[in-house]
Amino acid sequence: MERLLAGAFVCLLAGCASVQAKDPAARRSPGEGTPRLGNFSVSLTVKDLDASRVFYEKLGFRVVGGDPAKHWLILQNETSTIGLFQGMFDRNVLTFNPGWDRAGAPLERFDDVREIQRTLKGRGLTLASSADESASGPASLMLVDPDGNPILIDQHVPSPGR
Repeated sequence: MERLLAGAFVCLLAGCASVQAKDPAARRSPGEGTPRLGNFSVSLTVKDLDASRVFYEKLGFRVVGGDPAKHWLILQNETSTIGLFQGMFDRNVLTFNPGWDRAGAPLERFDDVREIQRTLKGRGLTLASSADESASGPASLMLVDPDGNPILIDQHVPSPGR
């Protein structure tokens, strides 16, 4: 563990973090190359919403959204976002939100969930649920990784340019 932390520290000192800033995907147009999946969070299945909220607040998270009466909350700590969902999912879910920045504000340019869906299908991935290709605007798709982890790509904003 000490070697891993020391290596991460050396990487930061050597400028390894600057590699991300030079990522050409950050400058490309929607639909080119690697799909931009959007803002990332982990959606946690919890047994007791209030107990989980208290626990994560002690870790430094703060509630930034949600509806406790409907059994869900969104919490953030710096660059980390988690959702707490009581009775909504069977398993924890990796969640991506195309069209949103970290604060949930709409982005002007992003890859629409249907573009992402076409790319994923074109790469031979099987989807557990699909977005309606004939529609526009908010939609979602779901797939499952080889270890059984659900991945939700959930777009809440209108398609770009519409």
